[in-house]
Amino acid sequence: MSTTRERLVDALYGAGWSTVKKLPEPVAVRLGRTIADVAWRRRGKSVLRLESNLARVVPDASPERLQQLSRAGMRSYLRYWMESFRLPSWSADRVRNGFDVDDVHHLTDALASDKGVVIALPHLGNWDLAGAWVTAKLETPFTTVAERLKPETLYDRFVAYRESLGMEVLPHEGGSAFGTLARRLRAGGLVCLVADRDLSESGVEVKFFGDTARMPAGPAILAQQTGALLLPVTLWYDESPVMRGRIHGPIEVPETGTRAEKTSVMTQALADAFATGIADHPEDWHMLQRLWLADLEERRP
Repeated sequence: MSTTRERLVDALYGAGWSTVKKLPEPVAVRLGRTIADVAWRRRGKSVLRLESNLARVVPDASPERLQQLSRAGMRSYLRYWMESFRLPSWSADRVRNGFDVDDVHHLTDALASDKGVVIALPHLGNWDLAGAWVTAKLETPFTTVAERLKPETLYDRFVAYRESLGMEVLPHEGGSAFGTLARRLRAGGLVCLVADRDLSESGVEVKFFGDTARMPAGPAILAQQTGALLLPVTLWYDESPVMRGRIHGPIEVPETGTRAEKTSVMTQALADAFATGIADHPEDWHMLQRLWLADLEERRP
């Protein structure tokens, strides 16, 4: 049963990449919105989890407001997928003009320093489009990691897709990824990591919207060990076809403390920057999984 389901999922993603990218853009936009609305009306586990997460982000929201946010959130999530399926067919000009980012000088100045740069993002907006913009607009290659998915053919699809956008993609599992990231940074390179959800169960505990969550330690440790600059980035959509974003100022390495203490302080600073962007645009936070420790403990028994 598991193998059959995995093959079905792989086939659906394959159909998305082969079919959706050929659709006229208005048709793809309507299709994404229709799928989002159908999923939202079914009130499945993912939609309910999204509403539960949004209730922490907007604690004073009424049930009606939470439903409005979750519906907008599913539309934003499907916009991400429709764009992602179509990104490989976008021209370089379309990619360069498809993202408008505030305070880009934080990134360009950091790249010019040749110290190496770690960009850390939450699951906001379309991080693949932001990455494609970096390679097309700034003409800067970068390295990232990807969660190893099942079946292997699906993981291979995601790697091929992201490599087609100009990214070097490493598997999340395995100790060699960290060493490769560190080497790229010591050579003055750029590393981009989605970092608001810990996949290792060995991350750093942070206060996030009033409760405890766990986020990856990797961005902070890489910055400490290599001397690279650590920049948070937040993304969002508006009513236009252009995604918006902001590059936050660099997170400094504390002058005192153990490595664990420094990592904790830096990861909390990342969480605070993420929270700012998520609070401003909660409908664009695509967190359809459990995140806070209280929710994880609730599921464990």
